[in-house]
Amino acid sequence: MDPKTAAILAMGIAVGLGAVGPGIGMGLAVASYMDSVTRQPESENKIKPFLFIGLGLMEALAIYALVIAFILLGTQVMGK
Repeated sequence: MDPKTAAILAMGIAVGLGAVGPGIGMGLAVASYMDSVTRQPESENKIKPFLFIGLGLMEALAIYALVIAFILLGTQVMGK
């Protein structure tokens, strides 16, 4: 296997592994939000902003993994 193919394969694995944690975290956060709103509907407006902030931060982790994978791919392909 040539280095370019290995770098592309490694990039896919890195992004996949980097998205697993935030994906699980988002699922748990939304499930907890839905459970809490079901139990106390009047608390929805207090909890929703924190949910969106948390989801945004979790999504940022997946985007960081993608950016780092692109940086590593670029350095491998360019031969540095």
